[in-house]
Amino acid sequence: MWRFLTRTIAQRLLLLIVISIVSHTVIHLAPGEPTEVDAMNPMMKAEDIARIRQSFHLDDPIYLQYLHWMKDLCTGELKSFRDGLPVVPKIWQRFLNSLPLFLCATAIVWTASFPIGIQAALKRGSRYDRGTTFVAYTLISIPGFFLSYLLILWVVRTFHLPVIGLRTFGTESAHGAVRVMDRVWHLVIPSLMAALTGIAVLSRYVRAQMLEVLGQDYVRTARAKGLDEEQVVYGHALRNALLPFVTMFGLLLPGLISGSVIFEQIFAWPGLGLLGYEAILARDFPMILTLNFMAAALTLLGILLSDILYALVDPRIRLE
Repeated sequence: MWRFLTRTIAQRLLLLIVISIVSHTVIHLAPGEPTEVDAMNPMMKAEDIARIRQSFHLDDPIYLQYLHWMKDLCTGELKSFRDGLPVVPKIWQRFLNSLPLFLCATAIVWTASFPIGIQAALKRGSRYDRGTTFVAYTLISIPGFFLSYLLILWVVRTFHLPVIGLRTFGTESAHGAVRVMDRVWHLVIPSLMAALTGIAVLSRYVRAQMLEVLGQDYVRTARAKGLDEEQVVYGHALRNALLPFVTMFGLLLPGLISGSVIFEQIFAWPGLGLLGYEAILARDFPMILTLNFMAAALTLLGILLSDILYALVDPRIRLE
């Protein structure tokens, strides 16, 4: 087990370095530079732009720029092209904002999808099955931003409550419990909207996987032995149907960065997705490269967690 983990972590670290080199090269070879945005400012002089290029090593060869970026990232001295502030603290602050939204949306998706999908599989062809299928495909077809705007209008007109941003204006000095409840209220609607499409998609996967497993011979054998239906469904069928979802669960981690860009924009939620979007518009290379590096690291970490979870779900799998 430990030998497998050591070998896998070493391979992932090597792959992470390769990914960082490729992403750095692709971003710098793309047309456009941050200084082009500054050049549009009439207050900027040619010598000012030249000084900015020199301070951010834009005139150096690509491989030297990569080494400067890695050195500044590891030492914490990497600064944003956009405002000159350190990149890592900005990302950490946005990470703390994105984490509750990500956790709430993920919890809603995985908590609601499995009961819906399992019941649809057990009641195949019934009104419940047809109804959930219709609702799922409707949610998949309707754009999330459209539903978000409708929900915002309905909540504001019905309850006269603000739903935009992290908190209500003026509650900074309120009592601790009031501030917590206000933060929770602002978190509910973005999390729900971010989870709706995920529930629709994942519940269809759960239904299809359960239908396949329920038709296997060992399920019929378990029923023939006189086992309770709950034990057959949840003790035998569901355990074997979980394997494909282990991989999906491991790949959720990159969603911290890119999973809710649209909803962060609509609800003015200052998260990592919105930070990356703003960095792309400003051609902020240090911020873009660091976020890409984090996304790659989270993806590789998720794959490693999936490999470990496979052994926990299916004892037939041996990591050795």
